[in-house]
Amino acid sequence: MRAKARELAFQLIFEKLFTKSNKTFNEEFFVSLKKEDDISFCKEIVSCFCEHHQELEKLVSENLIGYEIDRVYKVDLALIYEALCEIKYLKSPIPVVINEVVNLAKIYSTEKSSRFVNGVLSSICKKI
Repeated sequence: MRAKARELAFQLIFEKLFTKSNKTFNEEFFVSLKKEDDISFCKEIVSCFCEHHQELEKLVSENLIGYEIDRVYKVDLALIYEALCEIKYLKSPIPVVINEVVNLAKIYSTEKSSRFVNGVLSSICKKI
């Protein structure tokens, strides 16, 4: 299962939303992941985000109805970015990714965030 790798990738993307730096993360960030496959998967998601951040931001902005991207909770935005990296670039199965990210939204964000994240991702996935 890649749930822990996804969770760590989301956390690192969340951090990147605030730092705006292109620095890479030290290996110490990945010690919570036990399997080498999970470490490389997590790194792949984060580097994908760094490489395609502007494109992802545009994609999300175009699919927000009644919201501006700068008004979206950063936690929700990081979850959406994590999912889009997997779906659009890593070709992970859409239902699996959305389910995992919605579960993370229930843990890390507000009561309504899981529905918001699900709605935005569903809207984008219909167009991809």
